[in-house]
Amino acid sequence: MMKIHWWKVLAIVLLIYVVIAGFLGDVPRQPILQETIRNLYFHVTMWFSMFVLAIVSLIYSIIYLLNGSVLADARASAFAKVALLFGLIGIATGMIWVNYTWNATSGKLVFWVKEDIKLNAAAMGVLIYFVYHVLRTMVENTEKKGRLAAVYNIFAFVLLVLFTLVVPRLSASSLHPGNAGNPGFNIYDIDSAMRTVFYPAVIGWSLLGVWIASLRVRYTLLKIR
Repeated sequence: MMKIHWWKVLAIVLLIYVVIAGFLGDVPRQPILQETIRNLYFHVTMWFSMFVLAIVSLIYSIIYLLNGSVLADARASAFAKVALLFGLIGIATGMIWVNYTWNATSGKLVFWVKEDIKLNAAAMGVLIYFVYHVLRTMVENTEKKGRLAAVYNIFAFVLLVLFTLVVPRLSASSLHPGNAGNPGFNIYDIDSAMRTVFYPAVIGWSLLGVWIASLRVRYTLLKIR
């Protein structure tokens, strides 16, 4: 049993470590960011995990197009759902970060900077996967729904990459580190101590996403039976 579920135990251990070290560990005290830099462990890692889950969903969509496996379609849908969830959490944690950093001196509650291209692009990326799930509910025929969703999922991933990785780097209107000439976190913020929490966080959140998706797959197969 332990051999089968070792990765679940690893996910729990890593996330307990991330939460404790993330809130209590030492972090660089940078201007404006100060203690909010701890959100790096929860905001940025959500987007990393979303990409991992979206890639897995993409792979299963391709498998479904090749052999029409119901299990592959269920897995593609489940991983896309969890990727969407992580994307929403990534946006929510980013909005909190915006209010306490970029708008710290305004004296107002401002959770969105509409001029920031990366914020808008991230929202578009999440919206694309929301449409994926809406599309699945609109088609009743199982085979047609699976094929249509699989094809859309391939385009959705390509658009996700374009919106979140390519477009922001071509724009000069982002306040995010690493964009529009701003130095990246790896240049002026992240030291070796933060890396020892950041990378386990990516692994831990990704494993948690796989865990949630696997439960969703089991639920879907039970409904089919």
